[in-house]
Amino acid sequence: MVMSSQVASTPPRWSAPDGEWTEPDLHLFPPDGHRYEIVDGCLHAAPPPPESHEAVVRAVVTTLRSAAPPGWWVCARLGIEIGVSNLVPDVTVLRPRSSGAVWSDPDDVALVVEVETPATRRYDRILKPSLYAEAGIHAFWRIEPGHATPLLRTYILSGSRYRSEHSVEGAEPVKLAAPYPIRVAPAAWI
Repeated sequence: MVMSSQVASTPPRWSAPDGEWTEPDLHLFPPDGHRYEIVDGCLHAAPPPPESHEAVVRAVVTTLRSAAPPGWWVCARLGIEIGVSNLVPDVTVLRPRSSGAVWSDPDDVALVVEVETPATRRYDRILKPSLYAEAGIHAFWRIEPGHATPLLRTYILSGSRYRSEHSVEGAEPVKLAAPYPIRVAPAAWI
């Protein structure tokens, strides 16, 4: 009897696939707040973000939705399938007439937004933007902790790489052109 109660309290175990990780393997993980993504067939896991991160994500979604033209979709944590990679940006803006698939096609994506945390800093600055650019996603925003307010850095695709466009911080609204005309003031996101 003691053995069965010990077994019942043991968390379920899983094993890694024999080859590359694929999208169906992501369903093995519980909804525990961690972010599970696949990059070139390799699993990447990030710890649950702090509430301050989640507050910025919600505020960015609200800002983008309020300016979205009819037919555009703004989604938090909508996955994008890029070859053998499955990435989950903090915010995704889909063009009108997108496929509506569970994992979005990069052709449907107009903008991806990553909100940096200490645990995701390098991943959000180096690896993910390069994959988004290779997939042809037109615009990328990265939100970093700023001095007093979040710092928004915007990038536009130029060839196969992103070119820095704006650095926006503070309460003064700044007009941006991508993914559609919008005014942003990062101070409003905290």
